[in-house]
Amino acid sequence: QRIFLFVMQKEAYVKVAQMVAPRQIEIIDIHPPDISSEPAGTVLIKTHRSAICGTDMPLFVQDRPASDYPLGLGLSIHECIGVIAASKSARFKEGDEILALPRGSGGLAEYFLSHESVTVPLTKYDRKDCILMSQPLGTVIWACRKLGNLLNQDTVVVGQGPMGLLMTHTLSNLGAKTIIATDPIDYRLAVSKQMRATHTINAAEVDGVAVVQEITNGRMADVVVEMVGHQTETINQCLNLVKRGGTILAFGVPDAPVYNFHFGDFFRKNIHFIGSVGPDVQNDFPLAMDMISQGRIDVSPIITHHLPFTAVQRGFELSLHKKDRAIKIVLEYDN
Repeated sequence: QRIFLFVMQKEAYVKVAQMVAPRQIEIIDIHPPDISSEPAGTVLIKTHRSAICGTDMPLFVQDRPASDYPLGLGLSIHECIGVIAASKSARFKEGDEILALPRGSGGLAEYFLSHESVTVPLTKYDRKDCILMSQPLGTVIWACRKLGNLLNQDTVVVGQGPMGLLMTHTLSNLGAKTIIATDPIDYRLAVSKQMRATHTINAAEVDGVAVVQEITNGRMADVVVEMVGHQTETINQCLNLVKRGGTILAFGVPDAPVYNFHFGDFFRKNIHFIGSVGPDVQNDFPLAMDMISQGRIDVSPIITHHLPFTAVQRGFELSLHKKDRAIKIVLEYDN
């Protein structure tokens, strides 16, 4: 096995973010990670771009005992692209451009550790911020693999954050007849149209069930995708949007281990219920890159902000409070 190592000066420091209190992130200097004692397959990556995901938010907002802080270095970011700085992998060498999942979601750093099993070569594409979206798009592809044939189907996507918008476009690509996007925020719904929603519903202003019933001529949706997570209400709303014998795909990440789920409605309507988390890295990320680089999906409408990595505090605040019409926030590193 060939081993590639990039040796950095011992006195060099690199920047990493650390949560030091609820809703408070600081940038500190540390010595760069050393992979010399790491197992085979480990790679050290110099970050070029990363992006904030809704699943990164709980660590930022949750109140924890003061004794828990500071949290681990680099928490929490998992959507990253960069270049191999050091390698103990036969598949990757120094200088390779890659997309990788950071170890322990510790990607909020100038350098992070990963493993060859969750690292893929980066497709050549002019806009690095767009090709970075292969990570979230890959998780949508993984979810859609479970849905089977979508041709001529009536679908509803509940939630039009970055993931919901990617799901909306993907359902269109897969041949759904109707893609109804629901969200309580108008500016997100405007982007839904760019991402090929056939109809939009502001869930804060109208009765979504009645509107879906009207759009589908009383049939209701064949497939309803819950893309919100982090609360327990919307999954029950999906039960009212789906037709008898239809399918609900639960994509939004749960914070609570037990939900107050309307099991009787689920049972009596003979609903298929599917959960989905994570991708098949070596298949779904490359496919997502192909879809973006070949122009089969335009992810640019969801990218609303570019910030320097050192402004990550502002990035999390924009994302949390939906300020400045924020949808997807990309962090850029000095390279």
